[in-house]
Amino acid sequence: MAKSSNRLVVPEAREALNKFKMECANEVGVNYKQGYNGDMTSREAGSIGGQMVKRMIEAYENSVK
Repeated sequence: MAKSSNRLVVPEAREALNKFKMECANEVGVNYKQGYNGDMTSREAGSIGGQMVKRMIEAYENSVK
């Protein structure tokens, strides 16, 4: 059985990541809720993840200027 690598290095960051994910979902117009989201399409989930990556890259680029 494969071991999951989806663990946080800093467990205290979980709440901040959940808040960030909610913000990104709102920005792209996806209905993301606390708890079970198994009814979400792959496209919706991907758009949330893509928005998260986009914002993280922007934050990094702004920090190195």
